[in-house]
Amino acid sequence: MGDRRMALWGGFMLKTQGKLLYFSGDTGYGDGAIFRSMRERFGPTDIALLPIGGYAPQWFMASQHINPEEAVRIMIDLDARQAIGIHWGDFQLTNEDREAPPTLLRRALHERAIEQSRFPAASAGDIFNFPITDGLQDSTPYFQAG
Repeated sequence: MGDRRMALWGGFMLKTQGKLLYFSGDTGYGDGAIFRSMRERFGPTDIALLPIGGYAPQWFMASQHINPEEAVRIMIDLDARQAIGIHWGDFQLTNEDREAPPTLLRRALHERAIEQSRFPAASAGDIFNFPITDGLQDSTPYFQAG
């Protein structure tokens, strides 16, 4: 009861068929230590579902919502092979322009020389198949989101 605004947010790691999926839920970046700690505890993440919207104004939203640059930093901190940008564009809930999150995500990926295909911004109804082979001959998609 006394931890106002500290108990509502929740994310999870899901390990299935030897693959690790991270869903962040609403989160702030802070100093990023929690994400690096998760990497140490669980190993590299195969797919990270990370919010890229709902961050403006930053001074007010930073403890609850990350911006696209912070989402890229989390991808790096988790050593995620793939990420999907979620939590943007369906409803105008905060002050950023509706199309700003994917634009800023592309810019953040470019600035860090990360291939755009490693972190697409999902739109409602999108389906993603990610073949990750782990050095095996079979590259059958093991995860489908949509």
